[in-house]
Amino acid sequence: MTKITQSVDLGTRGRVAVFTVDNPPVNALSQHVRKGLHDGIKQAIGDRAVQAIVIVCSGRTFIAGADITEFGKPPMEPGLHSVLDLIESSPKPVVSAIHGTALGGGLEVTLACHYRVGAKGARFGLPEVKLGILPGAGGTQRLPRVVGPQKALQMIVSGDPIGADEALKVGLIDEIVDGDLTAAGVAFAEKALNEKRPLRKIRDLDDKIAPARGKPEIFAEFRKSVARQTRGFRAPENCIKAVEAAVNLPFAEGIRRERELFVELLNSPESKAQRYFFFAEREAAKIPDVAADTPTKEIKKAAVIGAGTMGGGIAMNFANAGIPVTVVEVAQEALDRGLGIVRKNYEATASRGRLTPADVEKRMGLITGSVDFKAAADADIVIEAVFEEMPIKKEVFAKLDAICKPDAVLATNTSTLDVDEIASATKRPESVIGTHFFSPANVMRLLENVRGKKSSKTTVATAMAVGRRIGKVPVLVGVCYGFVGNRMLHQRGLQAEKLILEGAAPHQVDRVLTDFGFPMGPFAMGDLAGLDVGWRIRKGRGAKAPVADRICELGRYGQKTGAGYFKYEKGDRTPIPDPEVEKIIVDVATSMGITRRPIGDDEILQRLLYPMVNEGAKILEEKIAIRASDIDVIWVYGYGWPVYRGGPMFWADSIGLKAIRDRLLEFKKQSGDAFWTPAPLLDRVAAEGKSFTG
Repeated sequence: MTKITQSVDLGTRGRVAVFTVDNPPVNALSQHVRKGLHDGIKQAIGDRAVQAIVIVCSGRTFIAGADITEFGKPPMEPGLHSVLDLIESSPKPVVSAIHGTALGGGLEVTLACHYRVGAKGARFGLPEVKLGILPGAGGTQRLPRVVGPQKALQMIVSGDPIGADEALKVGLIDEIVDGDLTAAGVAFAEKALNEKRPLRKIRDLDDKIAPARGKPEIFAEFRKSVARQTRGFRAPENCIKAVEAAVNLPFAEGIRRERELFVELLNSPESKAQRYFFFAEREAAKIPDVAADTPTKEIKKAAVIGAGTMGGGIAMNFANAGIPVTVVEVAQEALDRGLGIVRKNYEATASRGRLTPADVEKRMGLITGSVDFKAAADADIVIEAVFEEMPIKKEVFAKLDAICKPDAVLATNTSTLDVDEIASATKRPESVIGTHFFSPANVMRLLENVRGKKSSKTTVATAMAVGRRIGKVPVLVGVCYGFVGNRMLHQRGLQAEKLILEGAAPHQVDRVLTDFGFPMGPFAMGDLAGLDVGWRIRKGRGAKAPVADRICELGRYGQKTGAGYFKYEKGDRTPIPDPEVEKIIVDVATSMGITRRPIGDDEILQRLLYPMVNEGAKILEEKIAIRASDIDVIWVYGYGWPVYRGGPMFWADSIGLKAIRDRLLEFKKQSGDAFWTPAPLLDRVAAEGKSFTG
């Protein structure tokens, strides 16, 4: 075995040279990996004893993409293009033997090889679109030539990987292999030599793309089919243009076109935001005072208190991860209704082909119902999901404290309440933590973990680990009313209510935010969540929202009652502006002595989003959030902030903190309202010319 570079070894098995990439954790295509492959393959081509070449990887995966830390830095030779050109032009057959994931640049390496074999569990994809870019080393030109333009469009524009069975079916790999991967790769190379197979250069293939030539309708139809989910993103359109180039241009010209489209994206604000967010999500897993090796409680069994919408959704997360879960309710009827909705949700997923009937039964088999609190006694983690009222939650925790085993983690799914006060109902506050799931809990990826004053490091580490295990993106926050997400949302809500009183219509306010990139505006979102939830919370705190309260008093709670801020036709979730609500707004404004006026879209956007940024600065100064990027992760995954704008704090930096600070002062001067006072941290960072996320 010869070491070519620190991460690439060269060995031989008979007449086959074997290159092994070993660059933990994911064998990223760092400069030393590229150099090792480039120099080693050149050496193997010049060695008369070598008749074929195999590329494999150590560890848990094949090459899983580029080294993203090199983005934005001066390029280091050799570039990936020159490595791939060398592989493809080799006069000796080159075989890639793939396990784990071949993603991005990793898949592009395999596409430059003459043959590809994969382990049964291998996955193949080009996820660059999720970073706001496109595959920039020939992926958009080679993939359509081997799998056809329709499949290539699907893979490149979604960024989602496919499994080995599908890869074999569409021609992306030549064989699925078992056992030792290196031996299997060498065996395939020997077979290719013995059978004198021709060197199959993907760049020269034409049979899959020729039928699409001169048929622009293929691309027009695809654009139409993805328009809704790609709205606001720039990369999907450039991906489509690149595949069009693969179909219509010679390979060398297509590569040049791919490069132009790649560079255009790399310098775009959308890609900068998406690359920032990629790192922000990973950073959120790191807690400065809780070491990565902090012991965690092993979770073999869970319990959920409450079988309502949230409780049922939370239980589904555990069942989906293969963890048995007991759902506890006070009445059999409520329990049966809740578990019935869980089954209905699973069956709806199965009807769309995402689960088999056997999967549905397996998951339902992991969920047990009970009307006896003692059924939670042997759970390793218990999550309370009852009404958002402090006396009820404290009563539940006092019961759990008496029943649960001493080392169980006791979690509350509160969205606003004081976790420390809830913990005070127990004799083990160190075991109590907030786990704020977002609705629908079985779908939404954010998990806001709320650390109480006495939550132990083991409890914190366990909550973070459990979150990841059940497929969530956990972010740790501190205790305050509404934590991070809802506290900022509250500021937006106050302004949304003022805007409609001052002259804007609910549908105008909502449109401004959907144009910005949110999936829905504050009024449609309130109707979806149920206006009665906020009404109940306000009454508990002695707070008022004049328009919302008046609407709730009429029994208009949103979609579930067919009317809220908007009207809804039966079976249709489309919000319809309602003159009755507009009359309520005018009546309330008149009673408050407000003179209504036309309000422009720019003012609406600033009044909705700048207070959120200002509140985010207060949250950072109070250390409720560990870092600005954590706030952004919460808002992208929990509230639909468009990822191509990076999150509220990143977006604020891109606008310029001085401009935001000065506009807040203008609003304060115009209104005389202390609400607009810039947060000390925002004022300070703006004055220093710095940023939150830089």
